Amino acid sequence: MYAVIDLETTGLRTSWHDRVVEVAVIHLDGAGQVTHEWCSLVNPDRDLGPQLIHGISAAEARRAPEFKRMAGHLASLLRGRVLVAHNLHFDATFLLAEYRRLGIELPISLAEGLCTMRLAGHFLPSAGRSLQDCCRAAGLPPHQAHSALHDARAAAKLLARYLRDAGTPPPWTSVIDVAAAAPWPPLATEAVVPVPRRGPGHREEHFLARLVDRLPRLRDPQGDAYLDLLDKALLDRHISASEADALVATAEELGLARVDVDHLHRAYLAGLAAAALEDGVLTSAERNDLDQVGSLLGLEVTDVDHALKVARDVGAARPQTKGWRLQPGDVVVFTGAMDPPRWSWEEDAQAAGLQVADNVTKKTRLLVAADPDSMSGKAKKARAYGVPVVHPVAYQRMLASSASS
Repeated sequence: MYAVIDLETTGLRTSWHDRVVEVAVIHLDGAGQVTHEWCSLVNPDRDLGPQLIHGISAAEARRAPEFKRMAGHLASLLRGRVLVAHNLHFDATFLLAEYRRLGIELPISLAEGLCTMRLAGHFLPSAGRSLQDCCRAAGLPPHQAHSALHDARAAAKLLARYLRDAGTPPPWTSVIDVAAAAPWPPLATEAVVPVPRRGPGHREEHFLARLVDRLPRLRDPQGDAYLDLLDKALLDRHISASEADALVATAEELGLARVDVDHLHRAYLAGLAAAALEDGVLTSAERNDLDQVGSLLGLEVTDVDHALKVARDVGAARPQTKGWRLQPGDVVVFTGAMDPPRWSWEEDAQAAGLQVADNVTKKTRLLVAADPDSMSGKAKKARAYGVPVVHPVAYQRMLASSASS
């Protein structure tokens, strides 16, 4: 009977190439009872826009199916049902735009759907326009806003309230008849496993666990390419999901087993320990940094203790890691929605003697991304060129370190 939908998007306008990043569909019968729920994140293959609003990380979205893969399944959830949304104009516009990108025209129009926001003027005359205000006026409990599933559930409860107040038959019977008879184009339906949002406190499996655990290990692992990639990944003392994928792929290309990578990680940590002790003093900040790197590499605090002991015993004989610093004249690029605004970051960079560019090239020294797993065009180019991608907080630390040296 009814398909209540809600979408989370990268922005507010399809004309600005904004895309859907999450979609939820709730089925209701004629009495307003829920009969089915479906929700999934969507990989928009671009920057995620205002992440502070929708709360979806690129690490989550990049593992979700693209819209073209779920188009057939989603259409099967909507076919023959009245489309319902809170602010139907917004959701229907984005839905139509996604299908039109695939060359598909859906039989969806604002006149043939129900908008719980517009219906509130009749059923909840004292309510404001927002979904939260309408739910409050209807006596419904608060919900998690800007989550497609929670917003769709809230809109479904609103519609159920309207149905109770409207009586039988509802005043939109003609809309139900039109939806049931609407000619939908035939679409192939692909089996799609929905990718939900991660729960609070979710932790990714360590990337080492994804490597082959074969024996015996290589006698002398040739890991320069792997270590170079690791250097760039650890610049911000964080290994993003995309960096973890790249490290796993590089290890596999080099024929490195898990035990080989573990050996390289210990050698890398040993080099950092030697660098920290080069002046004969280990500060608390240096020790914290070593512990942080050790944890990111899947090593224990005892491994850090051992690396420091060896560094003290061996001294200068221990191979040193190369330092990485921003230098005046280095080219930096910024991507993503930032707070403060991006122009403020760019002005600070120029004041520090850096060159700010709009696009990533092979001459770019660093890409500063609001989300290091960003799927923006700039981030894709940076990874292709081997340009480090770091979070703004890490960039600030680099800038401060360069200024003090």
